[in-house]
Amino acid sequence: MRDTVTSLIENYDAKGRYLDRDGVERLKSYFETGTARVQAATVINSQAASLVKQAAVTLFAEQPELIRPSGNAYTTRRYAACLRDMDYYLRYATYALVAGNTDVLDERVLQGLRETYNSLGVPIGPTVIGIGIMKELVKSEVEAAGIPTGAFLAEPFDHLISELAEKDI
Repeated sequence: MRDTVTSLIENYDAKGRYLDRDGVERLKSYFETGTARVQAATVINSQAASLVKQAAVTLFAEQPELIRPSGNAYTTRRYAACLRDMDYYLRYATYALVAGNTDVLDERVLQGLRETYNSLGVPIGPTVIGIGIMKELVKSEVEAAGIPTGAFLAEPFDHLISELAEKDI
């Protein structure tokens, strides 16, 4: 897993260049939000189970067909698998939040996920909606804790949503 600093330096090193103004500004921005990133991760970690449960309740209220007979979260086993996956997305989004880099999401979550879900018949649309719900819940909890929020907080969730969302070809 790489963080913003490692990625930036690797990029400049590969080109054989010194850090320029843009590179320094990216580093400055990353370090300026560092405390808020760690504080946000602390809030997420302390409330992860509650956030996942709230997201599931909201998702199933919006899409009740998922928990009805023949829905993808109908049985106890499938419902538990849905909660497990939501927890997985939240945990890895937290890693990406602290790192300031979404590479961990690509490497550990997104590679092959669409194919796996498709082969198992798991609908991707509700997954994307659930991640969006978690994003809003996290933002609300972090704001309630008095921690500054910004684009850095939404970035990991937005990356997951963007990569999983259906795309017109």
